[in-house]
Amino acid sequence: MIRSIQGTVLALASSLMLAAAPAAHAQPQYPSKPIRLVVPFSAGSATDILARIIGSKMGEGGTYQVIVDNRPGAGGTLGATGVAKAAPDGYTLILVSVGHAINATLYPRLSYDTVKDFAPVSLVATVPNVLVVNAASKYKSVRDVVNAARATPGELNFDSAGSGSSTHLSGEMFKMQAGIDIVHIPYKGTGEALTDVMAGRGDMMFAPSVSAMPFVRQGKLRALAVTTARRASALPEIPTVAESGFPGYAFDSWFGVLAPAGTPKEIVDALNAEIGKALAAPDVRERLAAQGAESKRSSPQEFAAYIQAEIGKLAPVVRQSGVKAGQ
Repeated sequence: MIRSIQGTVLALASSLMLAAAPAAHAQPQYPSKPIRLVVPFSAGSATDILARIIGSKMGEGGTYQVIVDNRPGAGGTLGATGVAKAAPDGYTLILVSVGHAINATLYPRLSYDTVKDFAPVSLVATVPNVLVVNAASKYKSVRDVVNAARATPGELNFDSAGSGSSTHLSGEMFKMQAGIDIVHIPYKGTGEALTDVMAGRGDMMFAPSVSAMPFVRQGKLRALAVTTARRASALPEIPTVAESGFPGYAFDSWFGVLAPAGTPKEIVDALNAEIGKALAAPDVRERLAAQGAESKRSSPQEFAAYIQAEIGKLAPVVRQSGVKAGQ
């Protein structure tokens, strides 16, 4: 009898321990600490502006706290390298631009795989680049720029946020389409390049609208054209490069959030939903529209396919331009 009772007690204790085991190893509810959103470019860049708009909105509900961490360098690959190697726990993310797809071809020896080492979360926005000149410039149209470049080959220049950036390749595409010789001047970021255009030290720039339009509205820059195939809905008054005499010209800039590969699907889905809520907020849509950006939420699967397509589309542009990493 005693042995029977002892056996029953041991069995009961064992059952209780097994039942308690899942609770003991249960993970804390996500998120339980701040999320680091890496921006692989400097403060004031289009990527930085978007990250701060979206991050601050995500933080308003109290559940998500997003800290923007600028990690500029090597055309965005420095920040991407760090995130690719980070723990796949949902607490380290990166907001990438179209440059992420460009770099897959531009850098032949990346320390990460552009596709395999990341878990796409969501596309965030599309942003046209805007051809801008100093407000006091004699150039009032795309045709003025082209005529001057043809009259004095190699004398005009265009600034960019760095070699291989969208601000560089959109300029290279323009050179090829227009058949002109203008000199590329790479900077370490959008802010520095725009500052020199405003100061008259640079002739022009194909700048992201989110960075350029505040200065256009302040009367410090003049916008000549947008790089997208159609006029931007937020900037209907600005013609496209194609409309300005170069049909077929189109260059789209986009931005989206990635996590390290291996991040659990439930965390990716939670982030996708939260980013979607932020992008749907009227005040966020208004802030983006005021700077020429359009919110573009996607599913993780759609964003993954989009990145693959962009790599394929931009590879020949990079090769034809002749640009080399570090130039």
